[in-house]
Amino acid sequence: MTLIKSISGIRGTIGGKPGENLTPLDAVRFAAAYGTWLRENGSGTRLKVVVGRDARLSGQMIQDLVVSTLTGLGIDIIDLGLSTTPTVELAVPLEKADGGIILTASHNPKEWNALKLLNEKGEFLDAGAGAEILRLAEAETFEFAEVDQLGERTVNDAYLDIHVDEVLGLEWVDAAVIREQKFKVVVDGVNSSGGIAIPKLLDALGVEVVRLYCEPTGHFPHNPEPLKEHLGDICERVVAEKADLGIVVDPDVDRLAFIDEKGGMFGEEYTLVACADYVLGKSPGNTVSNLSSTRALRDVTLSHGGRYTAAAVGEVNVVAAMKETKAVIGGEGNGGIIYPASHFGRDALVGTALFLMLLSERQTRVSELRSSYPAYFMSKNKIQLTPDLNVDQILEGMARKYETEELNTIDGVKIDFSDCWVHLRKSNTEPIIRIYTEAATQEAADNLAGKVLGEIRALAGL
Repeated sequence: MTLIKSISGIRGTIGGKPGENLTPLDAVRFAAAYGTWLRENGSGTRLKVVVGRDARLSGQMIQDLVVSTLTGLGIDIIDLGLSTTPTVELAVPLEKADGGIILTASHNPKEWNALKLLNEKGEFLDAGAGAEILRLAEAETFEFAEVDQLGERTVNDAYLDIHVDEVLGLEWVDAAVIREQKFKVVVDGVNSSGGIAIPKLLDALGVEVVRLYCEPTGHFPHNPEPLKEHLGDICERVVAEKADLGIVVDPDVDRLAFIDEKGGMFGEEYTLVACADYVLGKSPGNTVSNLSSTRALRDVTLSHGGRYTAAAVGEVNVVAAMKETKAVIGGEGNGGIIYPASHFGRDALVGTALFLMLLSERQTRVSELRSSYPAYFMSKNKIQLTPDLNVDQILEGMARKYETEELNTIDGVKIDFSDCWVHLRKSNTEPIIRIYTEAATQEAADNLAGKVLGEIRALAGL
């Protein structure tokens, strides 16, 4: 059982002892710290916060605790109920709210939950704000409102429809063009809110939808991280239904993966590559992804005359780099699409619409589209952390070992070789070290990963 406190929020497993897991007391303490931070940094007027959740089993319990805590601080709540991360991000500025909270542990299994915190722009808090909230949570110097000043809770369940309308209104999305293609699509919503949101968008685009695991019960039918090893059911279903493609999202709908018409993975790394290819063809400009993302985005960006920038891992870091470089699209290689024309947050609904527009204009099958992009293959591995494992020492040792190669240490250690790369970093969301490699073949990527894993174990004495 685990509780992870970081500048990006608080995440943990449900149950157990306070301070060691995500218990009701921890949820209340952290919500109170966020509310106190808002009061200290707000306009001085009555505050408003948007709250939404994914469908995981603990969601309603955690939401009730968080909402009651914030209203106890005198903060008004717009309660979206079952929602998505990008929907909450959109709702914050539309409601002219002071912030937002998404209750989701993203791709983590059902025993996990988390509080992900937003500012008044509907964007994730920066490191300074996150650190201050952690300090307030530790100090517990909260002052709650008197009875006449308690906040009010307003339920608004219209925002999934508002989100769909926003996507349909984007300049380079034309529902009529997509509707003409008569696409048939299988959707795996992992029994969370994506099972509602993605079919709702596809219905509006005139797409025939085959639903797979789209009941928002919170009982995830497979590991909710949209990786190949977890997606055998949808790969088989796409072929059986003679569908044009499959769409997979994680529980909070900020990650997006596609299955081609043959039941093969398009590759979550190539979700951003394809969407960027479409957008850059309409609005030439710059792109950003994180250090763990494929080189293919760089190649596609250069082919459109743009400039590519690599940022540290984490949505807030990618967004900061996108703003600095005035990027027209960006995101993360885990299937996260950030399209500033909509908002500065990863959004699977936006990514779905852009991808279908690309398929419509190219008049191509999904497998053919994938083969048109530079061929890179990744291997994603991890090492579980133990209390006696010195991560910084391991990363420093790897940097020394490869000091003659091209190194980037803004986020862990990335080692760039001429024809491949490896990125080593401590996860912000799980007690693990992530080891990502990329090369021109899957065998080369796997071999590089195996070599590096062996070197790390040797340094750690494992």
